[in-house]
Amino acid sequence: MHQLALVIGLLLATVIAVGLGDRLKLPYPVIMVLIALGVAFVPGIPHLELPAELILPLFLPPLLYATAKKTSWSVFRIRWRSVVLLSIALVVVTTALVAGAAWVLIPGIGIPAAIALGAMVAPPDPVAVESVAGRVHMPRRLMTVMQSEGLFNDAAAIVIFQTAVAAAVHGSEINAWLAVKFIAGAAIAVILGFAMAWAAKKLMHFIESSTARSAVTLILPFAVYIAAEEFHASGVIAVVVAALEMKRRARPHDAAERITSSSFWDVVELLATGIAFGLIGLEARAVIQETGNDIFPMLGQAGIICAVVILVRAAWLSLLIPGNRRRGDGLPPGGVKDVVILTWCGMRGLATLALALALPEVTADGSPFPARDQIIVTAVCVLFATLVLPGFTLPWLMRRLKAQESPAAEHEEEKILAQRAEDAALAALHEVPFLHDLPAQRQEAITRGIKRLSEDLVIDVPVPHDKKGAVKVRHDSAVAIRTIALDAARQEILLARNEVGVDPETADRVLRRLDLRTVMLQK
Repeated sequence: MHQLALVIGLLLATVIAVGLGDRLKLPYPVIMVLIALGVAFVPGIPHLELPAELILPLFLPPLLYATAKKTSWSVFRIRWRSVVLLSIALVVVTTALVAGAAWVLIPGIGIPAAIALGAMVAPPDPVAVESVAGRVHMPRRLMTVMQSEGLFNDAAAIVIFQTAVAAAVHGSEINAWLAVKFIAGAAIAVILGFAMAWAAKKLMHFIESSTARSAVTLILPFAVYIAAEEFHASGVIAVVVAALEMKRRARPHDAAERITSSSFWDVVELLATGIAFGLIGLEARAVIQETGNDIFPMLGQAGIICAVVILVRAAWLSLLIPGNRRRGDGLPPGGVKDVVILTWCGMRGLATLALALALPEVTADGSPFPARDQIIVTAVCVLFATLVLPGFTLPWLMRRLKAQESPAAEHEEEKILAQRAEDAALAALHEVPFLHDLPAQRQEAITRGIKRLSEDLVIDVPVPHDKKGAVKVRHDSAVAIRTIALDAARQEILLARNEVGVDPETADRVLRRLDLRTVMLQK
């Protein structure tokens, strides 16, 4: 019962942190870090006994699925350069240099455990970044880079971490044979991800209840992850592929399901983050109690590794400036100002927490995992240095650099996409054969409503109600015609989302409003 009460308490603390963040104008991950550090010093809180081997299967599937659902294959195709250089190459470089520093600084850590530490602290968290950057009107071109970085950096880091931990636990070396096994496992994972996404969509088409269809999306990431692990493949890659394929196969008329699913996964991601922060606080308390005064040398070593993490990111981003300037495509970093902002926004979050909690306590022969306490202390310090400090200082930095973007620019992007949606809807409307079967007054009302679509997609419009408060009843034919027009509008925005120069996040906001309008129409 104490364990259950602790979990409920952590969930409640997460909700309170979000409320405090809204009132204090601070991102909730920053407050969660402070709460986690506070938990480490509160006596009497029971330790939550959760086996390390269950951490990744519990936390990774929803984390990866929720992150991948925010992107698409088309975004990967458009931003492939940023994905390769930031999501993969920077993670590999950070892992290697942090591992080297850890191997020099931490006695007895060994190369596999050092690589595990490097992979743990390598990937920035896009959720943490957006929660901080969204409050300071970060320029869209910089947000685009950080969102591109968030596409696959968790997946790359987790794969490296799992390989390194397996080598540390079994006393094996990381060699070419492991690379071959990884490539074979990745291929199986991709096939499995496509297959299970196809099966899930077939099942969802068979189920009529939108609630039950949303439940399928909850089961899918865990099922894909477990199935991949059973086949000795990469569960991480399988979940990411399944999520991207599920989004690609989404049907235009499943608006209600998309709205429900989007809200649902936001809640799952929020609560998973809260529990992970609480657990790392409890883990840090156990480490402090075990190490005593030895914690102070650990903090010094962790501080050096924090500096390595930040400096590696700054150096890597600086190396990208000449190439970006030569291409002239406007993608940052294009100068020192961009490097400073993007470096300060390299915030670590849920992936780092989950990997720290997943460290086993002992190896296969029963000996303690190398430098486990030091690794956990280092992970907590990196979280503090890359999340809490930027969370408090980023608004000042943006003002100092005069890099804030007016909300009017974002509004203009939405207006352009909304007008394209309206034009596509009007074109589809005129091609509907049974439109002319309706009375002239009804035809005019439908056309007039579609002509207001661009305004509705930029500024939310309430549902029309009659004097008794009930939603006005619409003629079935009118509803069908409007639905066809809205489907055409949605297809136009999906096409726009794939175009170079169109911000996918802005397109997604317009798509969500189109889905909401479709649901309102069908009620």
